[in-house]
Amino acid sequence: MAQTNGKNGSGNGFKVLGTRPIRHDGIDKVTGHANYGADLSLPGMLHAKFLRSPHAHARILSVDTSKAEAMPGVKAVVTGDDFPPPPTGIAESGETPADYSDLARNVMAQDKALYHGHAIAAVAATTVRQAEEAVKRIIVEYDVLPPVLDVRDAMRDGAPVLHESMRTKGLADAPDRPTNVASYSVYELGDVDAGFAAADVVIEREHTVNTVHQGYIEPHAAVVRSSEDGQVTIWASSQGHFMIRELSAQLLHLDISQIKVIPAEIGGGFGGKTTVYLEPVGILLSRKADRPVKLVMTREEVFRGSGPAPASYIRCKLGATRDGRLTAGYAYMAYEAGAFPGSAVGAGMMGIFAPYDLPNLRIEGYDVCVNKPKSAAYRAPGAPNASFSAETILEEIAEKLRVDSLDIRLRNAAVEGVVNATGVAWPRIGLQETLEAAREHSHYSAPLGPNQGRGVAAGWWMNAGGLSSATLQINEDGTASVAEGSPDIGGTRAVMAMIVSEELGIPVDKVRPLVADTESVAYTGVTGGSRVAYATGWAVTNACRDAIRQMRECAARVWEVDAERVEWSDGKAILSGDGKELTLKEIVAEAHATGGMITSASSINAPGAAAAFGTHVADVEVDPETGRVLVTRYTVCQDAGKALHPSYVEGQMQGGAAQGIGWAINEEYVFDADGVMENAGFLDYRMPVALDLPMIDTVIVEVPNPRHPYGVRGVGEVPIVPPIAAIANAIYAAAGVRMTACPMSPPRVLAALKKQARSPQAAAG
Repeated sequence: MAQTNGKNGSGNGFKVLGTRPIRHDGIDKVTGHANYGADLSLPGMLHAKFLRSPHAHARILSVDTSKAEAMPGVKAVVTGDDFPPPPTGIAESGETPADYSDLARNVMAQDKALYHGHAIAAVAATTVRQAEEAVKRIIVEYDVLPPVLDVRDAMRDGAPVLHESMRTKGLADAPDRPTNVASYSVYELGDVDAGFAAADVVIEREHTVNTVHQGYIEPHAAVVRSSEDGQVTIWASSQGHFMIRELSAQLLHLDISQIKVIPAEIGGGFGGKTTVYLEPVGILLSRKADRPVKLVMTREEVFRGSGPAPASYIRCKLGATRDGRLTAGYAYMAYEAGAFPGSAVGAGMMGIFAPYDLPNLRIEGYDVCVNKPKSAAYRAPGAPNASFSAETILEEIAEKLRVDSLDIRLRNAAVEGVVNATGVAWPRIGLQETLEAAREHSHYSAPLGPNQGRGVAAGWWMNAGGLSSATLQINEDGTASVAEGSPDIGGTRAVMAMIVSEELGIPVDKVRPLVADTESVAYTGVTGGSRVAYATGWAVTNACRDAIRQMRECAARVWEVDAERVEWSDGKAILSGDGKELTLKEIVAEAHATGGMITSASSINAPGAAAAFGTHVADVEVDPETGRVLVTRYTVCQDAGKALHPSYVEGQMQGGAAQGIGWAINEEYVFDADGVMENAGFLDYRMPVALDLPMIDTVIVEVPNPRHPYGVRGVGEVPIVPPIAAIANAIYAAAGVRMTACPMSPPRVLAALKKQARSPQAAAG
């Protein structure tokens, strides 16, 4: 069931926005005609395969490729020695900034292999089989080192060190010896000691969350062609083809103008496709072989060699008065970055107490390297881990004070003007409205059966603006084409067409939206951060309004009047006070006499991206014999600001919740003592399927963002934040055990139930 609380398209002056047209790319998707990264084949194309480290931590003493190079069909072999020295500085493209040196060494190992599956070499051959056989002939001599696989182990004195040159940034006293702690950060607000002293109840808990993968359907894939003149063309499935161009150019010392990236369709990303793994290697192989090269990861390589969401350890403490007012919060947060610095601990720090008015707090964050794949973004990176900790402790406080779960959240809900952990006051936000929507929903008061329980949790995401561009063209027949630079993951082509339709006053099916290559539209940041409808939609809006200005001027020339007298309404220019009209098609027909065809472009750095909040309600049933947790009902209430296409907003809310449910109950990387992932495939990495999930109800709350033309807030990331905590709270309500480790899989829940039976006062998982 889907509901919308707030204004809808028919009630706020919009004619198209807020409606549900069929997506423009839908036919190609459902008929199989859409072209994804691995679908392209070029004449003379070679196939690439990678040699990956069998060790999680090892020095690379030598790499001998001579036998591979002599194999039939082999045209090129690349190792870390083929990469030029990386530039200094930080790569800002993608969702997580990264040092160029780290990025280069992650694409292909040089002095050390830092995780099982780290790329050591790559071969391009005439067939896939030839490439696979050649890879087996590469001889690598390793000095195997002990791995460190847990964030707390990595922080201990005497732990194996990944990077001899690493010193912790952010400490007052710089360490004088190597460490795995890349950085330390702290947020402070008020007087945390006084805040806890004023509390009547104080609860402190430790929580761990294991490594999980985004689980996108399509593996990483690219086709690369390097021409004789040095120009490179890349066809790739990614969340940002401009990102691919920029990072590849920097790592290989090429000019931006030497690389053209053509976006293929993308079979999911969720943040995991906002960096490069294949493309720089493909450029080197293609240049060596003077042939096009296709690079496609297997599913096992995706698990072993691309970036998952980070595991974490959090120690969190909250204090409250008898009437349920929060007085203080403290959090110690250590996140795994993987092999190279750059976890999501910063966002976790921002989010752990974000939903609440907390006058006194201290948050300490540690970014820690371990011998696992370099972490990557995954839908609100860092925030689900943080929410698990704070929201379960808040629920425990509510129980001790005998306060209703939603009432305690409403009592402490952040509202406009409340200062958050970063020291900035919230603008207009919609958390309170989502809490009220959850309380009013029939789900919250529905009866429960045996072994069933209900849990709630709230969540936050910052959302992003950033650089976006769009170009609008009015065609000779009065239709329109809009080109933009954001890969379409969640239906944003249709949204861009709807904006053009709304602004110009023409039917949405008369607008052709397309995701253009890097030479056909100006720079656009990645599809991530819940920024596309917000920022790219704003660029499209600006382009439309400039086109309307041009058409008013054209009409004025036809009528020989000042442009100020010409208005635009419902796809027509109207002469004020006269009643004369010219349709868009008629204006274009006069282009030869009025200055030329109508085209416009807009490039913006969109300001004012507003934070978004959601509240989830989860019902579970716990099997006391096996520990299995079944989610029986689930409801998502979320502030979208303005739902431009409600169906896609609901889809984002449901999809994020589904992923969060999987994260909560089943999903995790399982490593052996040597750092080898033991479940690198969908048969053993247990993601939820349709039979594991109930129908997920959605309530779209609309509290407009005052800084956006349509009031938009990003929606793609908030829904993955509350599920872990909501399900943990529901498990406690159903079975009386408080789970502190995620995933809350049957063995963990069963162990907690058995512990509870032995010692009811010490039941925790």
